[in-house]
Amino acid sequence: MRRTAVNRVLLGVVGAVLLAVGVLVLAGGLDVYGRLGVDPPDWWPLTSPDQPVVSVDSRTRWVAQSWWWPTVIIGLSVLVVGMVWWLLAQLRRSGPAALVVPTPGATGLRLRINTRALEEALESGTATLPEVERADVHLVRAPKHPRLRGAVRLTPGGDPAALMEHFETGPRADACGSLGLPELPADLRIRVLQAAPVSRRRRFWRRRRHPRHPRVE
Repeated sequence: MRRTAVNRVLLGVVGAVLLAVGVLVLAGGLDVYGRLGVDPPDWWPLTSPDQPVVSVDSRTRWVAQSWWWPTVIIGLSVLVVGMVWWLLAQLRRSGPAALVVPTPGATGLRLRINTRALEEALESGTATLPEVERADVHLVRAPKHPRLRGAVRLTPGGDPAALMEHFETGPRADACGSLGLPELPADLRIRVLQAAPVSRRRRFWRRRRHPRHPRVE
């Protein structure tokens, strides 16, 4: 999963939770339930403007328990560490946003190509190679020395050596020609899927369909 997809999922979940909590608090603070004649259950967080958001019983229910404060401290620590990790992940950039393409025949012309567009083209080209089930390619390091880093998943029985040859003469060669680079180093992590094992039930029925003949003495 890419960083943008993870960000969208996290922001969507946090936004949905905050929206639900805000609607509940707003409904109780504006006395919506009383105006509509609705009787919320006892465990509802806020039912009237005079009621606190967190009751005294809820705040002090487990304070006397020995596990309460360690659980609170560990939970808050995990939350803070996760938020700091997420923030550092946003600040860290794995590769350049754009690459400068040389234009030998045009003086004064500077052409830039979007890195994401190049990655999508490489992923599409790699995904169409034989025996490839899924491909994920990224451009990393400095703009002057770009490098490809990818993860390719092959179908059961796939040949990694054949994939490397097809990748060298296909997507990688096309990228070098488009960027005007003499070479474009690439690090590929190849995973070959295993064939689905035969279930025990199928093996059982196979044995029953071909029973052994009884031995006569």
